[in-house]
Amino acid sequence: MLTPGQITLFGRVPITDILSPNLEKKATRDGYGAALVEIGAENPKVVVLDADLSGSTKTKKFSEKYPDRFFNFGVAEQNLIGHAAGLALSGLIPVASSFAMFASGRAWEILRNSVCYPHLNVKVAATHAGITLGEDGASHQIIEDIALTRVIPGLTVLVPADYYHAAAAIKAAVAYNGPVYLRLGRPNVPSIYGAGDAFTIGGSTVLQRGDKVTFIAAGVMVYEAFKAAALIEKEIGQKITVIDAYSVKPLDTKTILNETKDAKLVVTFEEHNVMAGLGSAVAELLSAEQPRRLHRVGLNDEFGQSGDAPSLMKHYKLAAETMVPDLITRIRAVD
Repeated sequence: MLTPGQITLFGRVPITDILSPNLEKKATRDGYGAALVEIGAENPKVVVLDADLSGSTKTKKFSEKYPDRFFNFGVAEQNLIGHAAGLALSGLIPVASSFAMFASGRAWEILRNSVCYPHLNVKVAATHAGITLGEDGASHQIIEDIALTRVIPGLTVLVPADYYHAAAAIKAAVAYNGPVYLRLGRPNVPSIYGAGDAFTIGGSTVLQRGDKVTFIAAGVMVYEAFKAAALIEKEIGQKITVIDAYSVKPLDTKTILNETKDAKLVVTFEEHNVMAGLGSAVAELLSAEQPRRLHRVGLNDEFGQSGDAPSLMKHYKLAAETMVPDLITRIRAVD
C-alpha cells in the first residue's frame, strides 16, 4: 500500500503506481487554506479578504487565527478586488478569495484596471474552478478563467495540481511582488507531490520522460494525464513524457520546447475551455518556435452542467479512462 506523499517526482515511484486506489486525496483549496495560516504567522503584512465564502474557500482558519487581518465583503466581489487594490497601495499584501466564477468573471474589470494596470501586489486565490465544482451547475462552473486572466498584461496565472503544490503556490505567490491569479478546485484529488516539493513561478515539473509523445497538463488534469499515460503504457507499451505546467503564465517555454523537440504528438490537458487556456498557450509557443502535431483535451466550446464531479469528468471525457481510446488512436496515427 502506498503511503501519503509517496508518489513524488522524477521516477522515485514507477508511473504504474499512479493507478493505485490507495493514493492520498486532498483538495487544492485545503492546501491553500492551511498554507495561509502559516504565511500569516511569518508575515504580518499579509491580510485576507473573502466574499462571505470563508468556509468554502478555506480562509476561515486564517480568520479565526488573525481576526484583525481578515475582511469579509459579503457577496460583492468587485468591492473585494477594489479594496484589495487599496490595501496593496497601503503596503500590505492582500490575498482575496472567492469562487473562481466571481473572482475572475464578475470582478474582471476591477482586476484589470485597479490591480493589474498599476501592477499592484494583490493575490487572487480563486476556488471552485472548472466543472469539478459539481452540483451548482454551469452558472458557477467557470471554464473561461484561465483565458480571462492570462490575457491581462502582467498578471501571473498559477494552476497547482494537488494539495501540496497549492500550499507551495500561495507561498510563492506571496513572495512574488506583483499580481497573481491562483486557480484552485473543490474536490479531493490524488496527491502527486509531497510536502517541500518545489514550486517556481515560471516553472514546471517533468513527472516522467518517455519518447515520441508529450503530455502537458495543469491543475486537476495533471493526475488524469499522468494516469492516462500509465494506462497507455500498460496497453501498448508507449512511454510518454508527462509535464505539469503549473505556471500557465509565465509558461515554462524552455522546458516545453526541450521536452517536445523530438515529439511526434503533443497533447495538452485542462479542465477549461480548449480555447485560450493552457492548450492555446502551448499552441502559440509551438507554432512560433517548434511546430508539432498538437491535440487539446478540455471542454470543446461548451458549458458544464449540474452533477457530481466524477460523473461530469466522465461525461466530458476528462477522466483518464474515457480519454485513453482516442489517445491511443492518435498515438498510433503518428507512430
